[in-house]
Amino acid sequence: MEKRIYNFSAGPAVLPEEVLLEAQKELYSYKGAGMSIMEMSHRGKIFDQVIKEAEADLRKLLDINDNYAVLFLQGGATLQFSMAPLNLMPPKNKADYIITGSWAKKAMKEAKRVGSVNVAASTESDNFNRLPKQSELKLDPDASYVHFTSNNTIYGTQWKTEPDTGGVPLVCDASSDILHKKIDINKYGLIYAGAQKNIGPSGVVVVIIRKDLLERSSDDLHTYLNYRVHVENNSLYNTPPTFGVYMAGLVFKWLLNMGGLDEMYKRNKEKAQILYDAIDSSDGYYKGTVVKEDRSLMNVTFRLPNEELEKKFIEEAKSKGFEGLKGHRSVGGIRASIYNAFPKKGVEELVQFMEDFKKNN
Repeated sequence: MEKRIYNFSAGPAVLPEEVLLEAQKELYSYKGAGMSIMEMSHRGKIFDQVIKEAEADLRKLLDINDNYAVLFLQGGATLQFSMAPLNLMPPKNKADYIITGSWAKKAMKEAKRVGSVNVAASTESDNFNRLPKQSELKLDPDASYVHFTSNNTIYGTQWKTEPDTGGVPLVCDASSDILHKKIDINKYGLIYAGAQKNIGPSGVVVVIIRKDLLERSSDDLHTYLNYRVHVENNSLYNTPPTFGVYMAGLVFKWLLNMGGLDEMYKRNKEKAQILYDAIDSSDGYYKGTVVKEDRSLMNVTFRLPNEELEKKFIEEAKSKGFEGLKGHRSVGGIRASIYNAFPKKGVEELVQFMEDFKKNN
């Protein structure tokens, strides 16, 4: 087997090695069925057990009670930018959006097609290098919901606590930090998350929705865009992304076997601290791009003294087995994505490379 690199990609991102090896073992013939999980009917008993176990394990991880429905859908978070307002904006047809990065702006763009959007706060004037404080939020108490993006992969900011919405349902795009720690699900009306960062391979989006909000889903909606239809059909209205659901289920079991999300959070904080300490102790050679209190545990963004050095850093890092460190094309710089499955050893070796690079350049 070829040596695996350290994959710092922002997504599709690193998966647990144990999960990959388990999937490899079962790929040809799933648990003696004589066929792959990718080949079997989504209506059959075997896959029915797979999707039910995946849901049950996710409920265990996040303490999701029966007041919430869990869905495994397609279209990624991008489709949810439309589905959330189509289902939840009526009948008031207005919502609050907190703008903290590119994905929040894209979500708002789709919401504007449905109804009136109030920008409750935006940090674009600060190049999204921070998150708005609670005192900055200009919330409409009559809004249908308040939308925020919990972690910003491009800019490297992350909410440590949820914004207080005063009882208005909270909608969250948690694509890039879901399952990095335990959260209080009861604070949310809807959470959606593309799988390809902390859940599994691309092609699946997890949706967690408070059941009373399903009353807003109109029969006039296109069928596939209606949350109520998917809940009534247990994510099986049409053929779901079966392999992606299976992989997500393996990741959920991996998290449970590791001790759950409190243990995961402890590990994530430790990994991020190692990297941020290296940045902060470099005498300004490496400079973080985010105010310290809003730094992400998932996406660590920083700059070098100039773009030529950044280019050299990325090229040399790649030759040493560090992949995916180039910052998003819209902002440049360096970005190390250290999601749940990224090993601590990889962070430590990156820090050593950073020290050597500084010494030699």
